[in-house]
Amino acid sequence: MTESLGHRTKLSQSHQLAEWIYRRIIMLVNMESIHLEVLIRLASLLQKLCGTNYPVSIAFIVVNEFCERFSYYGMKALLTLYFMNYLHWDKNLSTVVYHAFSSLCYFTPVLGAIIADSWLGKFRTIIYLSIVYVIGHVVKSVGAIPTLGDNTMHVVLSLTGLVLIAIGTGGIKPCVSAFGGDQFEEEHVEERRKFFSIFYMSINAGSVLSTIITPILRGDVQCFEGDCYALAFGVPAALMLIALVVFIAGSSLYKKSPPEGNVLLDVCRCMVFAVKNRWRSSKTDPKRAHWLDWAEEKFSKRLIQEIKMVLRVLLLYIPLPMFWALFDQQGSRWTLQATRMNLDFGPFVLKPDQMQMLNALLILVFIPIFDMGVYPLIGLCKINFTPLKKMAAGMILAALAFVAATIVEVNVIKTVVEAPPAGQSLLQILNLADGEVRVTISETGLFPEPIKPYEDPWEYQRLPLNGISQNHTVKIKYDAVDFNCVLSFHEQKAYSLILHKDIANIECKLVEDLIEKSEKGDAFVRFVNANNEGLNVTVGGQDFQVAPAYGISPSKSVMRAQYSDVKCMSDQNQYSLDLGLLDFGASYTVILDPQIPNGLVARKMEDVHANNVHIAWQVPQYALITAGEVMFSITGLEFSYSQAPANMKSVLQAVWLMTVAFGNVIVLIVAEGAGLQQWVEFVLFAALLVAVCLIFSIMGHFYTYVNPDRLDEMFSEDTIDDNEKNSKRHPGEEVPLKNVARNTKI
Repeated sequence: MTESLGHRTKLSQSHQLAEWIYRRIIMLVNMESIHLEVLIRLASLLQKLCGTNYPVSIAFIVVNEFCERFSYYGMKALLTLYFMNYLHWDKNLSTVVYHAFSSLCYFTPVLGAIIADSWLGKFRTIIYLSIVYVIGHVVKSVGAIPTLGDNTMHVVLSLTGLVLIAIGTGGIKPCVSAFGGDQFEEEHVEERRKFFSIFYMSINAGSVLSTIITPILRGDVQCFEGDCYALAFGVPAALMLIALVVFIAGSSLYKKSPPEGNVLLDVCRCMVFAVKNRWRSSKTDPKRAHWLDWAEEKFSKRLIQEIKMVLRVLLLYIPLPMFWALFDQQGSRWTLQATRMNLDFGPFVLKPDQMQMLNALLILVFIPIFDMGVYPLIGLCKINFTPLKKMAAGMILAALAFVAATIVEVNVIKTVVEAPPAGQSLLQILNLADGEVRVTISETGLFPEPIKPYEDPWEYQRLPLNGISQNHTVKIKYDAVDFNCVLSFHEQKAYSLILHKDIANIECKLVEDLIEKSEKGDAFVRFVNANNEGLNVTVGGQDFQVAPAYGISPSKSVMRAQYSDVKCMSDQNQYSLDLGLLDFGASYTVILDPQIPNGLVARKMEDVHANNVHIAWQVPQYALITAGEVMFSITGLEFSYSQAPANMKSVLQAVWLMTVAFGNVIVLIVAEGAGLQQWVEFVLFAALLVAVCLIFSIMGHFYTYVNPDRLDEMFSEDTIDDNEKNSKRHPGEEVPLKNVARNTKI
């Protein structure tokens, strides 16, 4: 009994000891857990910005996006003029290649999203494609060095660089913003929303600054005896390299999610399976309500229903590319229009390719105006201004922008000399004699009035020809004496007939003219030397060698400026000439007339009128197209997101970007195939968009808005049943795709 009691006492003591040890262990574990939790929280706090809920990593992402957008928009702003002035392509080919590049930039995001979500993940995709991006910029910059190879080499390098840039910029486009959103905790919704606002601001800041700076580097910095395209492309290349370095520098701070699978691929598999299954079905199989229902054997009912909802929205996307066809012409046709306008703002002179910055500036102004002013006022008027109505209104505004562009173009071309058609030549007469002359050309009836000495020539007259070329007899009456000249004219060319006195005779000199305006807004000038000694004239860095006895120099382009002290040298003398203002787009013939006692006088004649329509007249069309963008683009994305299930938003984003790509395809087809005058082309685009808007409005009228959140109620039981079925499947058996909430973003 005593032994048994002692045994129990020992057991009790052992139990108490074990319990005490257990409690100590639990206490130590809890203390270690507390310490670990404190360390985790401390590390988390160290990775936040200034005690806020913003991760430090987003600073690297925002800087990366600013530099990348600077590099892209800065390079793209120069492309049209680069194609024309450096690669010597015509307007239509330059427009086609510009929009082909833009189109490729919006096709490649789908590829980038698939690579990121199915293979590499967002972080590595951004790094690898950014390297491709940098290489593209470098190749593009090297192609802009005139001393490196011939024009074929420049074209090959330029196009190779553009393809690499398109792959890089398009590939990272869907990844960077989504990667930034991944850095936030799920509960920090407001911080994430503000991050996207900051992210959007960095895009516009990069766009505005680059479209101001790179045209200055192109035009104001001279290298290789011309515009410095190598430097203007090299700076964006450097910014893209900085963007890559900055992004890599934040590597240790990023939250890196593994690839989760791409829902776009799931959608494609489901649709392909449905088509195949329907095709293989027999006539005895029961009918199904929708063709997608044929995928029920392999895919969940919820996924099929989600795809049906997406397809209803995608049907409305069919007319949308037409809007982008107009919108993206800011960098091509509108820039070309700006080259033929007056760019002088007094204290500064704008570059033609700088006008594109207005869109980025105006959109920052218009978004709050529309959100806090226009839309609330429309709501007060009890107007049900649905998203689809906003988009239709945006289309109308874009069409009106092209109406405004048409009005500007009609006035711009008044200063442009239209090239003669086949079977005609253009002719003007410069009278350098000291009295009036009358000119008669083979009974054509041209030049009926006497021509005064040294007066600005009349408008070019159209001279009819009987074939490709023709000899015309020109009869000149001077001081009651008749003189005859037989001159040969060729079709589709412009000429100046220079008449000057040689002792007792009138001499004729026929010179071929350059009537095209400079695509850079420069002035063209040439010199006629009435002196008996050869002259060398230097204007704005250009040297003109002019032979004596009415020798004529070639026309050369000079920057628009006041030239009041132009150096003119002969073998024995030095002169100072006052040429006055050589204005935008004008062509001048300057007669160097010897005078006593002044030595030499410059008599300036205007062959082609200067650009007299100010660039400020483009502001209305930019304002209209930007207002249209706010109502169309932002509202369109909002509508798409509201009508699609959560895991299908990436599909709509992918197709939305592809509408931009197809819009650029429309432009290159019209530019290459239509062959219309520019103002007629503007009218055509405006009319097409109005027609498309009408079709879109009819489609929108019959569209029924849905609430994707109801899918959870509709398919809650279906999801449970499917999960139970899946749990009973054997290992290796194929499992239907489920509606797992994916974070895929394109």
